[in-house]
Amino acid sequence: MKVTLFSALLFLLASVDVSSAAKSDSSKPLKPCTARSPTTDRFFNLNPLHRSPAEEGKKVKEGEEGSWKARGHDYGANFTINFCGPVVEELTDVAGLDKDLWRNVSAFYERDDRQYAIGLENTELVFRGRSLVLNYTGGSKCPSSSSKRHAHEPVSLPARSSEDDDDDDEKKDKDDDEEDEPRKKPSDGERRKTTVISLLCDSDPLAKTTISFVAAVDDCTYFFQGRSPFACGGVEAETQALGPGGVFGVIVLIAITVYIVGGCVYQRTVMHHRGWRQMPNYAMWAGIARFFTDMFVILTSSCARFLPSRRGYSRVSLGHDNSRRGRRNEDENRLIDNLDEEWDD
Repeated sequence: MKVTLFSALLFLLASVDVSSAAKSDSSKPLKPCTARSPTTDRFFNLNPLHRSPAEEGKKVKEGEEGSWKARGHDYGANFTINFCGPVVEELTDVAGLDKDLWRNVSAFYERDDRQYAIGLENTELVFRGRSLVLNYTGGSKCPSSSSKRHAHEPVSLPARSSEDDDDDDEKKDKDDDEEDEPRKKPSDGERRKTTVISLLCDSDPLAKTTISFVAAVDDCTYFFQGRSPFACGGVEAETQALGPGGVFGVIVLIAITVYIVGGCVYQRTVMHHRGWRQMPNYAMWAGIARFFTDMFVILTSSCARFLPSRRGYSRVSLGHDNSRRGRRNEDENRLIDNLDEEWDD
């Protein structure tokens, strides 16, 4: 019955632990720059791709100086990008962006001695099907469409026909009727540069993370493609609140509790014991207690003999005069005789 009760309690504790862990996993919010695939349930963590400023006195690995670089090729500028945080480089003159936001820029490029932000910091990963996408928004202002028109390009106008002259009066009447309707606001050119990074899995054990420029849509939206082992996903590693020693201590405490409670129930209900005899293996624990008690008595009694003692005989000093030595000896002998007589009685 002891074994059955012990097994039942362990099973109950394990089931409670598993159910609480499953509940905490489903309700636990994800950390920044991490995501869980809705289709494959794989866990993705891009925090290892984040690059931080080099610490003083610490060497930086070759190729990891500063943020990630992407060659612009025919675009005319190279790009600087960082994952899960702002770029490492210090920005000094960002066009079309408030100075307070310069420290939050996660992607930019330089042209004509000016810096153009193409996205601010973002740690939220999204999935487009099975593709992992990181999106940066809120960069520098996008150029307006009128500024991109060249002066030598002629403005094409439709040919005017005779029917248009007949319809002028009708159009004027419609315009008069539509004056009272609200007009649409013209575009104020406040669109901001945006970056879209699509990350692909590179499962090669020796592979390194790379990022390449794909295209730029009207100098406002920039597309990049990255390949990295961290984009392959995996199993989420749970961080334990307790160390190995703490976990072992909890297991031992649970085992002792189950042993005492189960043993007391068995001794009380089956053996009909009362008092201290309800404890499991009472005879064994009582024998151990008596053994330590006897050892304590033996050690204390053996150590007592080394303590200084005041009992016994001692000579009575009666002075240093040689003429009185004989008298002192007689007094000592008389005292010894009296003590011997009292001892015999």
